[in-house]
Amino acid sequence: MTKVRSYLSLIKFSHTIFAMPFALIGFFLAITHPWQYLSDSKEPSSWSVHYEPFPLIIKFILVILCMVFARSAAMAFNRYLDRRWDALNPRTAIREIPKGIITPKNALLFTIANCILFITTTWFINRICFYLSPVALAVVLGYSYTKRFTPLCHLILGLGLSLAPIGAYLAVTGVFHWLPILFSLAVLFWVSGFDIIYALQDVEFDQSQNLYSIPAWLGKEKALRVSEVLHLLSAGSVVAAGKLGQFGVLYWIGVLVFIGCLVYQHSIVKPNDLRRVNIAFMTTNGIASVVFAVFVIADLFIPL
Repeated sequence: MTKVRSYLSLIKFSHTIFAMPFALIGFFLAITHPWQYLSDSKEPSSWSVHYEPFPLIIKFILVILCMVFARSAAMAFNRYLDRRWDALNPRTAIREIPKGIITPKNALLFTIANCILFITTTWFINRICFYLSPVALAVVLGYSYTKRFTPLCHLILGLGLSLAPIGAYLAVTGVFHWLPILFSLAVLFWVSGFDIIYALQDVEFDQSQNLYSIPAWLGKEKALRVSEVLHLLSAGSVVAAGKLGQFGVLYWIGVLVFIGCLVYQHSIVKPNDLRRVNIAFMTTNGIASVVFAVFVIADLFIPL
């Protein structure tokens, strides 16, 4: 059990709370509006029926497993690549690899195992998910390199997590549509924005090690302004999704909570006062994603 806890800590399993609720939105959107958001054809796409004998509950489990495997691979790979900097940074020196709790070799093997499990799981969902699985892995694993050469690394992290609602929607329908894409854009801008806030803690360290981030590039005050713009775009995306999807009252209550959480985190983090960064990062954003998803899914089943 100690080893299991160590690996759960390595991948920050609790942070699954950020993207998982949006994956559930994509999944339940697809099953409650089976062909409403597809192409003009009234017939299901051939992609979507390839593995349709599987009951929806099985597909639901497969989607959850894909989320867990992809995210576990991404986090473990990030810890593996960043182990030298993690050991030098006082804030991250307590992580499992610098402390010797998990060896770099085992972290890499854990990454490879989760990549294989992810691709294998997509095979049992449908062909388009299987064919796109290497692309998804390239994004979520590739993020770990970006801090070495671009301050836009936060956007790549956001892109990785934004695949959740699109991927879940594709798992059921096998086709793309603007509505899940708008939810994915909301995730991209939301995650990018709060990752900038989180990166405020390491400005001096990143600058000393020639690592890239928007706070290290622009300074704390301007970085917070960029974060605010990204969160405005995220708010705009959920509003646009609400209009396009013709959602009801429950959805808009969820939107108010989501936007309220965005405003709140910017009210408690200042360039010269970072004491509540963790509250903004984990607690506020966790509440934002879970509560928003609850209201969206409730609206799908109980439109008011």
